[in-house]
Amino acid sequence: MKQSLQIRLSQHLSLTPQLQQSIRLLQLSTLELNQEVEQMLAQNPLLETEEDYSVATPELDEIRSASAAEDSNADSELGGGAEAENMAEIKAEDFGQTEREDWENGTERDDFDGIRELPSSSGTGSGNNENDGERSEQDSAEISLAEHLRQQLAGMGLSESDRVALQVLIESINDDGYLEDSLEEIAAALTDDEDSQEELLDHLRIARNWLQSMDPAGVGARDLAECLVLQLRTQPASKAQQLAIVICDSHLELLARRDSKKMMALTGADDALLRLAQSMITALEPKPGRRFAPGQAQAVLPDVIVRKVGRELRVTLNPEAAPKLRINELYANALRATRGGISNSPLGGQLQEARWFIKNIQQRFETILRVSKAIVERQKSFFTHGALAMKPLVLREIADELGLHESTISRVTTAKYMATSFGTFELKYFFGSGLSTDSGGNASSTAVRALIKQFVAAEIPAKPLSDSALASMLDEQGIQVARRTVAKYREALKIAPANLRRTI
Repeated sequence: MKQSLQIRLSQHLSLTPQLQQSIRLLQLSTLELNQEVEQMLAQNPLLETEEDYSVATPELDEIRSASAAEDSNADSELGGGAEAENMAEIKAEDFGQTEREDWENGTERDDFDGIRELPSSSGTGSGNNENDGERSEQDSAEISLAEHLRQQLAGMGLSESDRVALQVLIESINDDGYLEDSLEEIAAALTDDEDSQEELLDHLRIARNWLQSMDPAGVGARDLAECLVLQLRTQPASKAQQLAIVICDSHLELLARRDSKKMMALTGADDALLRLAQSMITALEPKPGRRFAPGQAQAVLPDVIVRKVGRELRVTLNPEAAPKLRINELYANALRATRGGISNSPLGGQLQEARWFIKNIQQRFETILRVSKAIVERQKSFFTHGALAMKPLVLREIADELGLHESTISRVTTAKYMATSFGTFELKYFFGSGLSTDSGGNASSTAVRALIKQFVAAEIPAKPLSDSALASMLDEQGIQVARRTVAKYREALKIAPANLRRTI
């Protein structure tokens, strides 16, 4: 076989860890972001919360100036090099510009997380929002917590008295999985005879042990501390597990205050072991019965608030949705005072990690605000007249206007919410493909759904409108929609077919 040398040129997208974190934070919902922040606070002692810190200002001037000062100090202390280059890449106006240039230079159009995105067809189809409609409510749990526990009880070979006692305790469990009443109160409620109460208490104590060994872990606890300890005991034995049990059993208040120094003094644990124990605790479920709770509409915390002031629409970030974080100056100053400076300290990496995390969260909210302002500018009629005035809008239009990629706009508009005078909506709600009209223009699919909902609400109950009739009524309004499209929109609105509506 003849050997030869060949030169091959290729392009690929290279992402720094900081850029990867920025992308990941951008796609998280507010709840997921708060969980991420809690985990980072538990892992990194150089990161802390600051109640007076706020990112509610649309321009974020104070944040940028404070962050720029910290970055300047960090770059000089780290001595430039690869770390400084990484920071310079993050300092771009937004990461979307970097990704856009990579694709324009010939990089394959793959999503950042490895999921290939289908190329958008030109025109109005790139929004791909026809099936989105209104966000569906959370599915109800198939069985309740009590039923789940009773199913386990059926497979336990208990005596009749223990089985009855355990059944009584199961009925005393609240939706969170805790015992609401003490065993003494339960026994007193069942019998007035003191001798019988003592005998019943013995059975209830045994039954409580059985209950606390059942799934989910932590069920049957009397308080939060016991609930966490029960969950920790199901995990493999280790020094961190033992320390976590001690903290939950005796120092839960110190953990809530994040008083690490006092916990180390009381437990004799070093900083590394304490952080590991804290991570184990924060991963536990404080409400074991949560996943069995009946499905219900969840309160949504809007990321953006739109207010009409005169004729102007003002778009601001919701200060309640933004984590308030800063660098722990006590630790940072101590690091600067060490011999060799921050770059030679083991905690230097954590300081830089904390700075990157704060910067990426700031950038997340800046990007959400930019996209929200662009949406409001395109959908001004909605904020005056409601959903019937919604215009066709696709991801590409906002992406081109802001110099971002459609995948970035998709991340920003998913699980992010905007509070308006008409209610709170997911940002993706404002996007919809266009349907042709007799005038030669386009009508938003969102506006068409609103019309269908209005027509059905005004129909005669004895003679409900069929999909064909709805299509004809839309045609009278100058909107050309096929019957099957009407049926798809009706199903997205969770409206029953005409024959079923007649029987309702």
